[in-house]
Order: sequence, then structure tokens, then C-alpha cells
Amino acid sequence: MEALIEIEHVTYGYENRPVLEDVSLAIVPQDFILVIGPNGGGKTTLLKLILGIMAPWSGTIRFREGVRERLGYVPQSADFNRIFPISLFDMVLTGFMRSDNYMRRHTRQETEKTEAILEKLSLHDKRNANITDLSGGQLQRVLIARALVSEPLALFLDEPTTAMDATSQTDLLDLLTELQSQMSIVVVTHDPTPFTRSFRHIACLNRNLYYHGRGELDSKALEQVYGCPVEILGHGIPHTLLASHGEEEKQP
Repeated sequence: MEALIEIEHVTYGYENRPVLEDVSLAIVPQDFILVIGPNGGGKTTLLKLILGIMAPWSGTIRFREGVRERLGYVPQSADFNRIFPISLFDMVLTGFMRSDNYMRRHTRQETEKTEAILEKLSLHDKRNANITDLSGGQLQRVLIARALVSEPLALFLDEPTTAMDATSQTDLLDLLTELQSQMSIVVVTHDPTPFTRSFRHIACLNRNLYYHGRGELDSKALEQVYGCPVEILGHGIPHTLLASHGEEEKQP
């Protein structure tokens, strides 16, 4: 299967200190990848490189034709400036904006599509609310709606369950599972537990990247990524476990 996005031997860092080193990853159609690892391990940096916000020091990031223009991104809601006075509906409409159309009026089709997505995400009754009045979970759903209106081929989410209660997390997982038939999904998370029933691959990232399918996880594998002993806890949810890391698990 031809990859949508191919990341090959990418290295990047800050102030001459590498944060990512020789990272390779292929994102194929309808994939569902979890990216896990400690703070400072390079997870958000990897997303920004894929999105073109930054350029790698070395290595390449290649896109299948038409994919680069159809990437969806959901940032952490905690990093979003909530002071800007804009309604929920208008915020989602900004998902249609590009460098070549930001001055034009929105079309009827775009407005109708926004209405439909707000219904799907149980936000329609808040459509006229100012984003400053939303809860953390509601704002996270608004950011997801904004990413979805452009019908991305690949959707990237950075800590999407932050500020979400258990019910909202379940609703999000149901939505992502449904969307997987239409796009590839990449989720950066500290807590893979809500996604254990849906993901297809896991990328363990702490400067280097180790890639797993559904397999077995042991404490030694996670200790190699997090740099400290890790205890695996069960909460009545089926856990998908990873095999220990080795050279054979790095993507070529």
C-alpha cells in the first residue's frame, strides 16, 4: 500500500541539541497511529515537521500527490488563545481558510458543512457562544470540528483527551473510529488507554522512534522510551501491549 506520508531519516532540534534523531515513519491510508513518549521526547515537534511549520535539519518528508493540502491538525486546547472574541461557529469556519481565499466570504456549502459537523459533535446548541465561555472539553471538540471541515486525508491530534471527562473521551473515540474509514489518524498522547481498542500502530518516541503493530508491551520496552521504571496498570479495559524495542522495530 502506497504511503500517504513518508518520513525518512529526519533529524531536528533546538539550539544545536537534537530532539529527533534519524526518525523514519510511514503513514498509510486509514491508519491509526498513537505516538507516545515522555515530555521533551519530540512528539509535538514531529507533528510540526509533518505539517510544514518547521523544516528538518536533515532527512526528507514526502507526501503522496494531493495529501499536503489536506492535512488536519488539532492542537492542545491548553495552548489555544481563548481571549480572541469569536463565536464557536465562526471559529469552526476558519477551518476553510487558506492563503489564497482568506479574504472571500464563506459559501453556502461551507456553512452547511459546518452546521452538520457541529451537530455531529453535539455543539450545535452552542454555535453562537463565544469561545471564551466554553469548557475545556467543548473547546477541544471545536478544534476537532475546525480540522474536519476541510475533509483531511490525514488528521493529527495533539493530546486530544486533555480536559475531557470520561464521556467526552468515549464520544471522541467513537468519532475517530468512524473517521478512520475516510482518513489516517495520528494521535499524540501521554495516555494510550482510551485508544487501545482502535489503534493499529504505536510509535514510541524519545529522540529515536520505535514502531509497533498490535503486539506485546512489557515494562522494559517502556522504560527504554521513558528513561525510568514504568508500571503498567489495568483499569478493566483490554490493554494492547507492545513488544520490547530492538533495531528491527525501527522503521527503515
